[in-house]
Amino acid sequence: MFFDLIRVRQYYKNLLVFLILIFAEQVLNFGSFWLIFFGFISLCLISSTNYILNDIFDIERDKEHPEKKKRPLPAGKISVFWAGFIACIFAVISLVIAWCLSEHFFYLIIGFFLFTQLYSLLLKNILFLDVIAIAINFVIRAISGVFILGVNLSPWLVVCTFFLSLFLAIGKRKGDFALLGKEAYKHKKVLKYYTKDLLDKLLVVVVSLLLVSYAFYSFLSTYSMLITLPIVMYSVLRYWYLIESNSRIVRSPDRVYKDPGMVISVVIWMLLAIFLIYIYPVLS
Repeated sequence: MFFDLIRVRQYYKNLLVFLILIFAEQVLNFGSFWLIFFGFISLCLISSTNYILNDIFDIERDKEHPEKKKRPLPAGKISVFWAGFIACIFAVISLVIAWCLSEHFFYLIIGFFLFTQLYSLLLKNILFLDVIAIAINFVIRAISGVFILGVNLSPWLVVCTFFLSLFLAIGKRKGDFALLGKEAYKHKKVLKYYTKDLLDKLLVVVVSLLLVSYAFYSFLSTYSMLITLPIVMYSVLRYWYLIESNSRIVRSPDRVYKDPGMVISVVIWMLLAIFLIYIYPVLS
């Protein structure tokens, strides 16, 4: 029950903070690794705070949702008081860790918290801004490592993360339609404005921008990274297939490990990227 309340299964999103170790070529720097690890812990704790507060705000609406009604708060397994108390404790610990790591990271965590609350209270009900806000939150996670290590920010880290997150967010909206049908807007107000046709067109636009952005990154950073482009394209198209087949993974991306095609392609990309960035330049 406790782990469901704090959404441990959603912590995978915060793994984006480790990307900086690859982009900044510090994978083998154990000092940097531990700094990023504690940054990951801080992000997880503040994320749990955000999830708990969001569940408190949406408790009545979640009671009517076929999947969300099983969560601890709408199911009545834990009181709003204790949930709020846990959220406060997690927020304080997160901020203390962030302050110890970096003053800039501390302010970023505060900004992340405030922006998430703005999303929960307002932006999630506004057409297009709902998915854009989700993508921005992912970008904040991805660039947070820059503020911890004090390295230069790669614009491609921002651009590629933004379009990838936008792709996942739009896919989730389509998954909501598949699950909830004509009653979708009763669970998420913004679904009143989306249509299947609109979401299909948005997917085409975003996937195109994502692949073009990654291609430009590969070309401008190092030619050898172009080798990974087919793998990235397969991963994106594979996930698009999951969207079109109404897979539960689309609504809960933390279940992506259940799709062998996605797991294998991501692992191959990671290994190949590390080889091309660290080992290939030495051999050549």
